[in-house]
Amino acid sequence: MKEIKAVIQPARLPRVREAFRQIPDFPGMTVTKAEGSGYHPDKPNPPGIKSELTDYSAKVRIEILAPDDQAAELVRIIRTLCHTGRPGDGVVWVTDVELFHRIREN
Repeated sequence: MKEIKAVIQPARLPRVREAFRQIPDFPGMTVTKAEGSGYHPDKPNPPGIKSELTDYSAKVRIEILAPDDQAAELVRIIRTLCHTGRPGDGVVWVTDVELFHRIREN
């Protein structure tokens, strides 16, 4: 099992969600609002702490627990639908899950 996490532009979420709905046995996802700033070497550093503290933009964080055989396709969908080529498109990463239990099942 894999855990897929992505931080993307909020405007891209509807496209991603619609693509996921087309996948048979899609395991579901958790979506939370987030704020963040990334490293952009071509962007000048803010002049002071006030600018630094307000240099965040709205993002959406997606979390998915998926079978190993679905992970690559889910990542491909996120990368394809969220890519604009501009700074701030987001990030996606995958980690192994050692243990998974549904709480409703004993």
